This record gives sequence, C-alpha cells and structure tokens, in this order.
Amino acid sequence: MGRIVVISTGGTIASRWQGSGFAADADGREVMATAPLPEGITVEIVDLFSVNSPRLTTAHQLTLLRTVHEVLADPGVRGVVVTHGTDTLEESAFLVDLHHHDPRTVVFTGSQLPMGAEDGDGPGNLYDALLTAATTRGLGVLIAFAGRVHAARGTIKTQTLTADAFADPSGEPLGKVGFGKITVLRHPVRAEPLALPAMPELPPRVDMVMHHCDADPVLLDAAVAAGAQGVVLVATGAGNATPEIVEAVRAATARGVLVALTTRVAAGPVAEIYTHGGAVDLVAAGAVPTGTLRAGQARIAVLAALLADGDPAERVRILRRALSPAGPVLVGA
Repeated sequence: MGRIVVISTGGTIASRWQGSGFAADADGREVMATAPLPEGITVEIVDLFSVNSPRLTTAHQLTLLRTVHEVLADPGVRGVVVTHGTDTLEESAFLVDLHHHDPRTVVFTGSQLPMGAEDGDGPGNLYDALLTAATTRGLGVLIAFAGRVHAARGTIKTQTLTADAFADPSGEPLGKVGFGKITVLRHPVRAEPLALPAMPELPPRVDMVMHHCDADPVLLDAAVAAGAQGVVLVATGAGNATPEIVEAVRAATARGVLVALTTRVAAGPVAEIYTHGGAVDLVAAGAVPTGTLRAGQARIAVLAALLADGDPAERVRILRRALSPAGPVLVGA
C-alpha cells in the first residue's frame, strides 16, 4: 500500500511516568514499536518535537503544517500520520486541513492511555491511522480514534478520559475501521484550501472570551488592550450576549480586530435569532458567526485569516471562506 510518513509530536501516546505524573518523552521510533503495521505498508519517522499538547504554541503548529507540506512534496509518499496529544489535537488538525491541497490523506491520532499501559489504546489507534492514510484519498485531514474516522473540521475532544474521545457534536463520523479495512460513509465538503502562510517572527495574538451571567466587556476589552488581533467570543445559546458586549465588539472591529462568534453549547449552529445583545446585534457589530465550529477551531480559523493577509477587509473575507459550510454528504450523493 506504500510508504507512510509518521510525524511524531508527543502527547499521551508518547508519554511515560515521570514520578508525579505522565509526560511525553518517547520518540517516534519508540511509539511506532508499540503498533503492528498493516500489510504492505512501510513507515518513515519524523521526530518533530515531543511535548504534552497543552504546551503547543502557534510556532509549533506552523512548524507541523510546513513539515506536512514538505513531506508531501515527495511523490513517493502515500500518506501522512501525525501522532499528537489529544488536548489540542482538534486545533492542529484543523489548521493543517485549512491549508491542505493534496489528495493524499493526513491522519491525526493519539491515545488516552500512556505507553506501556496494559489496556492501552495507542497501538490500535496508530494501526487504524496508518491503514486510513494508506487506503483513502481526497478526504482532506482526518482524525482516526477508537475505531472511527472523523473529518478534522468540526471534530473535537468530547471525553476527558474514555477511549472514544472524539466526535463532531453536530455531525456523524466519516467512516469506521474494522477487520483490516476502512469503510467510508461520508465525504466532507471542504472549503478551498488556503495558501501556506509564512512563519512570522511574532505570531498574531488570538484570545477567547466566554460569556456568562453577569459577564461584562472587561475581559474582551483587556484582550484588545493586550494586543489581540483576533478574539473568539464564546457566547451563550445560538450566539447571544448583552448590549454591552455588542458595543465592545463594535469598538474592537472598528480597530481592525477580527472577532468570531461561537457558542458554549455543545452542538448546533450559531444563528441570528435574538436581538438586545443577541447574535443579530453581534453580527451587525462586525462579529463573524462560525457555524458549528466550536471555540478551539474557531480560534484556528481566525489565526489562519490573520496569517493570510494584513488588510482588515481581506481578513474578514478569508475568515468567512475558512468558515464556509462543510457539512458531510453521503457517499455517491
């Protein structure tokens, strides 16, 4: 089935006991040694870094993005697997997907249990990711976890500890893995890929602010004052806040700050239904609704727009393009 390049970045799948807790310290070769290889696959390993994924920075993620593109410059590579910590896997996978223009598949995976655990899930997830990378094309960036295959867009970590940790709360998996084969149930509808961004000396600051009862504009204003070029407002319900928050959004967007509007609700889209501080007013003030994307991936979309162009109007256009509907469609539809 060909040569698969495995890019190792750390996470629980590369973690061992450190005396007081687990942390990533195994290299890619050690991680690969835990898993059987699907028949016909050869593996090349790239040790990019080895960190717990909550420690990842924009610089880490852009390095990963560029490494994926460099690997796929080799026409002899069949596909790419990225081993990654689960805490921020959804963010890195979506960043790569936004810029992925190759028909070959990139598959992210990891584990909920550390290396050497008697009932560890890492080896099975890695096997499934290798098989998915080798046997699928034209699906963009995927997440293989617990026997399911998900599109990067919209898929988030939904469980802190259990093995079946990833899902799209507003959609269904793209496929499943079983008996040594991938069954593809749906194809994602993907936005036109963005151009590969430059590596900035200082990445743009993008903050997240959550709305709640008694919330005021203090934290949003503080983010702007701290130099945020982008803010994700995590609103209530279908994307609602207060008139005071609306005015803070209006002031921020007038300064060229890119504001995205998502919700703290687990599933469903942001919708312009309510006024008096609701999504109707927030969008009128310049916030860009994110559809069914939740906070982490909404932030990545804002980051990608900021990295793509310096003109405020163009940034909004690029953000809307990155957020364009990407609902799954049935195979053959």
